Amino acid sequence: MSTCADQPSLRLPAVMDSLEPLRLFALEGAIEAGLGPDAPPRLELALEEALVNVISYAYPKNAPGGPGDVELHRRVDPDAFTLVLLDWGPAFDPLSEEENEPALEANRMADLDSREPGGLGLFLIRTMSLASYRRNGEANELTLRFELPVST
Repeated sequence: MSTCADQPSLRLPAVMDSLEPLRLFALEGAIEAGLGPDAPPRLELALEEALVNVISYAYPKNAPGGPGDVELHRRVDPDAFTLVLLDWGPAFDPLSEEENEPALEANRMADLDSREPGGLGLFLIRTMSLASYRRNGEANELTLRFELPVST
């Protein structure tokens, strides 16, 4: 059972067609929360990477019942806007995958045409947000927290 039952949420099949409605749901909440102008691009990047990982890897391909679901909750706290992403695939903590750290030094001088694709998704999730993970019963629960600007 999710700890976010009383928060706005959107639950859709874990397919690429769900990416855009989930992104728009998150951005709507970010705008309502008053995130600063540099936060939405960071939010979109971290969320997209997390969603693509769920869509691509959380559930077996061609499962008889179709793809599993992905659920997104949003919450506004006094100091942060928070997204909680749930899936019901096998336990996977994207924040503990240090062995998947990209070789940034080796690629620092590489332009986009010569750099090897991939390898940055989990790194971006960890650096674009204050992220945390926990296994909540049968669900993977990834929390992405974005600090709100201080009002003066």
